[in-house]
Amino acid sequence: MCGIWALFGVDVHSISKYDKTFSKIQHRGPDAWRLEYDLKVKNVCLGFHRLAIIDSLYGMQPMKLHKFPFVSMICNGEIFNWKQLGEKHGFNYETQCDVESVLQLYGSFGIDETLKQLDAEYAFCLIDSLKKKVFVARDPYGVRPLFYLASSNGILGVSSEAKGLTCLVDELGLTEWEMKPFPPGHIAEYNILPGGKLELISMNRFFKIEEPILPPVPLEEGLTEEIVHANIRNLLTQAVEKRMMSNRRIGCLLSGGLDSSLIASILVKLSKEKGLPYPIQTFSVGMADSPDILAARQVAKHIGSEHHEVLFTAEDVLSVLDKVIYTLETADITTIRASCGMYLVSRYISQNTDTVVLCSGEGADEVAQGYIYFRDAPTPDHAHNESLRLLGDIFMYDGLRADRTTAAHGLELRVPFLDLRFTQYFLSLPKTMRQPQNQIEKHLLRSAFDGTGLLPNEVLWRHKEAFSDGVTTIKKSLFNIIQEWIDPKYTDEDLKQAAIKYQHCPPNSKESLYYRDMFEKYYEGQSSKFMPYFWMPMWTQVKDPSARFIQHYAAK
Repeated sequence: MCGIWALFGVDVHSISKYDKTFSKIQHRGPDAWRLEYDLKVKNVCLGFHRLAIIDSLYGMQPMKLHKFPFVSMICNGEIFNWKQLGEKHGFNYETQCDVESVLQLYGSFGIDETLKQLDAEYAFCLIDSLKKKVFVARDPYGVRPLFYLASSNGILGVSSEAKGLTCLVDELGLTEWEMKPFPPGHIAEYNILPGGKLELISMNRFFKIEEPILPPVPLEEGLTEEIVHANIRNLLTQAVEKRMMSNRRIGCLLSGGLDSSLIASILVKLSKEKGLPYPIQTFSVGMADSPDILAARQVAKHIGSEHHEVLFTAEDVLSVLDKVIYTLETADITTIRASCGMYLVSRYISQNTDTVVLCSGEGADEVAQGYIYFRDAPTPDHAHNESLRLLGDIFMYDGLRADRTTAAHGLELRVPFLDLRFTQYFLSLPKTMRQPQNQIEKHLLRSAFDGTGLLPNEVLWRHKEAFSDGVTTIKKSLFNIIQEWIDPKYTDEDLKQAAIKYQHCPPNSKESLYYRDMFEKYYEGQSSKFMPYFWMPMWTQVKDPSARFIQHYAAK
């Protein structure tokens, strides 16, 4: 995990005045930083904040290789198959840093073939000074964040987070411009003009969720229950194993729900098999005796992890709420609610442990139809299409939450459920097989691990609980606490006027009005680009995203 930043088409002699903008993403890379100009390309500046996970000695960026001296790159990513690529193509790696494989692939085969071969999570900007080209790309599900600022006169800014770009509009005196998230699964190609400004040639999608991008791995053939369950177990285990690539300590977020519990249990099992020199630390967060705290405690005892419970109060949540909104770069209601606990537990991990790399369960609900509302899907086709929609937008909601709250504290999060081969296989299974069964969501995923002893049975079949609800109590959810604090700050008339003031995604409550006001304070006028809609459950008439308002809610 790191922070990448680039500015094209701006006089480099005045670049020092932009270092404060560059430093706004320094939390993503607390170990080292570099702001670099290279005469090979006029008026281009590249910045990098590093969190050293692989090859702490030679992994600094911008990265260049002796073999391809005209190519330089900044990359926030983990290339899980870098060793296999080196063996397959005979790459003579100059470093032991996984992202070097991107440069080796590009120099050997070009950009299109590079993207086809990466089993990875990444966002990168690659500059070819010989061909006068710039390429910007982002991984298929947008696990690694990326924003860009483009002006009509050829200035381009690239940053891991929007906060690394927002001040540039005024500082550069831009008039015609746009700033937005770089779309996942896309590659942009630019020509470098004589003055260092850029000309966009194309923005193409190289990944579609239902079209396999990687060659398949050997699996048992057939659709019997036994074969499908075995393949799911094997692929998820492989997804966790490849994400254990690290020179820093690995741990796991553990809410006590199905998703994080599965990942934690597999991670602990693999760590013992590999003989890691430390126990896996697991981390749960919540109010004392909240459902998540109790369930996570049970899982940790079962799997034998070194468990940490991070208990918070209402005051703790309210004290970080504004910081959370600034960190997230969104005004989405459920994303902000769910991020408060994750922000607090990440802060604890950073301040009290030496764990730097974390695994978590994000992505399972999208891939495996885990949200309670999937029980109301009219047909298997509707449910399948909803999974595809959720996965396509996860980078603006759950994926965003997972990345920002951990990166804010210099931690790297890895998400095995969004592994390309796992999602490729799971989504290829018959649509009826993937639907909730007997009013139990993620039935197929649960069944695949039933009888393995990996988890306590009551956790494996535990009812779905939204993260922002499970960290508090059944009687009083987190949003109740926040709403009680916000309510006196606004009148009913304020809420009526909000629909006029904010015509895109107008606030529907005083809570959402507060979130929007704070968002506009930091990212004025960007809501339609950063947050196209409020995340809400489908096939229901509820007006609040909490699962506790859905008729099927039955968590205890």
